[in-house]
Amino acid sequence: MRHATDPDHVVAVATIVSQQRSIRRSALIGIIWGIGHTLTIAAVGVAIILFRVEIPTRLGLGMEWSVGLMLILLGAANLMGFMRVLPENALAAKQDIHSGHVHSHGGAPHTHEHDHEVAGVDWMDRKFGGMSLYQIFRPLIVGIVHGLAGSAAIALLVLATIPSTSWGIVYLLIFGIGTIAGMMFITAAVAVPFAYTAHRVDWLNRNLRLACGALSLAFGLFLVYHIGFVQGLFTSHPVWTPH
Repeated sequence: MRHATDPDHVVAVATIVSQQRSIRRSALIGIIWGIGHTLTIAAVGVAIILFRVEIPTRLGLGMEWSVGLMLILLGAANLMGFMRVLPENALAAKQDIHSGHVHSHGGAPHTHEHDHEVAGVDWMDRKFGGMSLYQIFRPLIVGIVHGLAGSAAIALLVLATIPSTSWGIVYLLIFGIGTIAGMMFITAAVAVPFAYTAHRVDWLNRNLRLACGALSLAFGLFLVYHIGFVQGLFTSHPVWTPH
């Protein structure tokens, strides 16, 4: 469950659930993310434990580098979706004003604001957002990629502390269950401000979504640079210590 609180995990799920208005759906997304993460941990971890597979330094760095790339894609797509919907909101507001589309609630008149579903991953969300398979597929893939980054370290930890192969595999399964539970709670908690502001403080909700996209993009760029050049994935002297 503590592993679920790693910064790259929190940033990824925050970006995914930033457009959600239901805490229950967000918790489900966390569960699906955790399942994807566990699948990778189980596959790579069991291979290391059973067959003593050694992961080369560049491959290990490459698996961690893929997490940075995933965060960049999530953040950039969120920002693109946010920027694309701004002209639509402005046009809708202008049309409402010209058509006299004004409502009065509690004696205080205000211009009606159309409820636009702002896509978390731009046009794909708008085209396929209503498809249940797509909603499952996206966090599952992100979880699988994140599982790649930590699978080697977790398996090596098991080898160092649990000499029994069967108990090592049980350890991985328990670890996976904890990750799923942790991500469920984290995504539900992260979704609270988005769900609350979606129907009450629209401008704050938009700014929160924008901040999530920017944070994901910035953190992803940092990871890509740090792993690629500081740790040496793209240099002649790569250094990788699973942790």
